Amino acid sequence: MAEPVKLLLVVAVALVDPDGRVLLAQRPPGKTLAGLWEFPGGKIEPGERPEETLIRELAEELGIAVKEACLAPLTFASHAYESFHLLMPLYVCRRWEGFVQPKEGQALKWVRPRDLATYPMPPADLPLLPALVDLLGP
Repeated sequence: MAEPVKLLLVVAVALVDPDGRVLLAQRPPGKTLAGLWEFPGGKIEPGERPEETLIRELAEELGIAVKEACLAPLTFASHAYESFHLLMPLYVCRRWEGFVQPKEGQALKWVRPRDLATYPMPPADLPLLPALVDLLGP
């Protein structure tokens, strides 16, 4: 019988600025997949809804306040890594309060949708890009 697969539920958000650019954060040294670029977000804690996770993570990682009504689900990724399976809904957010700043020492970049694929990303993030380009245009 096959080993049961560990399912990891993570939520991510494409923050879109008024110029139509999307925020990417670079995974810091010492973390798994360090140096790769990803959408902000994080692990969903027990008893937490995905929207609550994003509101918490965006405050912790970027110092911004997001209202749940400003989070719109767009697509999701389902990706088998060697030791677990990742399920990751991607939300889009165009409105927040405060200024985006790297609270955890991570590098941040605002990127045009057409240029997202030029940044090295975790394999689970790549299938999310076409839906973003479709939504936002190049």
